[in-house]
Parts: sequence; C-alpha cells; structure tokens
Amino acid sequence: MLELQGVTKSYAGVPVLHPTDLALPDGRTTVLIGPSGCGKSTLVRLMAGLIRPDAGVVAFDGHEMTDKASRKLRQSIGFVVQDGGLFPHLTARGNVTLLARHLGWKGGPIRERLNELTELTHFPADRLDNYPAQMSGGQRQRVSLMRALMLDPPLLLLDEPLGALDPLIRSDLQADLKAVFQKLHKTVVLVTHDLGEAGFLGDLLVLMQQGRIVQQDSFRNLIDKPAEAFVTRFINAQRRPQDLQGERHEAFQLAASGGVHPRVPYSDDGLSASIRR
Repeated sequence: MLELQGVTKSYAGVPVLHPTDLALPDGRTTVLIGPSGCGKSTLVRLMAGLIRPDAGVVAFDGHEMTDKASRKLRQSIGFVVQDGGLFPHLTARGNVTLLARHLGWKGGPIRERLNELTELTHFPADRLDNYPAQMSGGQRQRVSLMRALMLDPPLLLLDEPLGALDPLIRSDLQADLKAVFQKLHKTVVLVTHDLGEAGFLGDLLVLMQQGRIVQQDSFRNLIDKPAEAFVTRFINAQRRPQDLQGERHEAFQLAASGGVHPRVPYSDDGLSASIRR
C-alpha cells in the first residue's frame, strides 16, 4: 500500500533523512521509534504527502505521491498529531465532520458515521457539542482520531498521538487504540519515543537513528536479536536497573506478545520504561 524508495530529506542543507527504503505491511501496525531528531516525524510527514522528498519516491497504492496527486490521495489517509490539531472555533462534532461536509456528505450519512465513531473511540456523545477548550486531553485525542477515521481511510498515520497525556489517560488510550487497530484492520503507522508503547501497539517496529533505519523487526527481536550496538543501548536507556531483573524484566519481555500493558510513558530522562501488569 505505502512504499518509500530511496527517499531523502534535508533542511537548510542539513540531512534529516538519508536514503530510506521502507514498505509497510498492509493491515498491520508499524511503529517508528527512536531518539528525538532521528527523522521519525519527517518520515511520517513524507508518507502523508505534507512535505516532498528531495530525492526518491513515496508511492501510495501504486501512485507516486506527487504535489498534484497528494491532494487527492490525502483523502485516503487519516492523520493524527500529538496535540490533536483541532480547530478551536469548532465543536467536536464540527471538527470530526468538517471534511465530510466539505465533500458534500448529507446529514443522514454524517450522523450515522459520527455515531459509529463515538462508539468505536468511547467518546461521550453528550460532549460532541463541546469545544476543544472544554475537553480533556484524552477527549481531544479521541476527537482527533474520529476526524482521521471519518472518511474511512485505508491508511492511518499517528505522530506522537499520546505524548502530551498524563500516564493514566495515556494508558487508557493505548488500550483503546490497540482495540481500534485490531477491529478495523487498517494499515497504521505510529510514531512514539516509548519502547513499551511501541511493543504493545506495533506488529513491526522500525528503529531509527540520525536519519537512518537501524533495524526493522518485531519487538522481541529488537531485544533478543539486536542488529547493532545502538539497538541495545536504546533499549537499555529506557529501563531502570531494577527493570533488568525478575518480574519487571519478564513483563518487559512479554510486552512483545501483548501480554502486558505499558503504563508509564516516555520521559526526557530516557529512564521511564517501567511496565507493570
């Protein structure tokens, strides 16, 4: 569905993405992970057609993502950003249905789709007429997810969608996102700093460093079969010493199979991968 071939990107002459090849598995969740500034967000913005590569090809459903084609292709791509990106002057209902109304959808189909999405995302229907400033952070992200899903796109891109949320809200949304991904069977690309979150949500993890893909693999293989020393350093940097032993280490390992739910998000000190049952 989505393939990148030899894609590069620089800003002010500084390379942020070196020649990159990546093919996304259809109907699965791919997680882009790595330290800040490694090129994750640039990569997902290229996938969305929001920026153009300096070289190489981004192809979606067999069509190159050119400037002209991307305007049409973006209707087949749902995009969720970290802070939700909601229009503050529109209600939740207005934000979710904006593009559908622009495309000429009528009232009945809009109401039916909105009802489906509020049920799917567990958004309270009695809050649909609230403005973003009247919502919690978790509610804003649910609205952003509903908006991304409104046209039922085959591809869903999420750039740090949970990064600004507190641990309890983030935990709930992780579980809800996983349920949504499993139910809809869409092709999903998610960006995160948090290795536990990546292991919980992702079928394929793509670990990046300084604009390059270091390893594409399952969560368990990143831990057990690192491609190079950086992979091990990145994993160890997200675990406290006590997490390397006993039950907590076992929980971290089992996250690869979905048997544990990561509860603590990434923090800038890089030592926040404590995962509990």
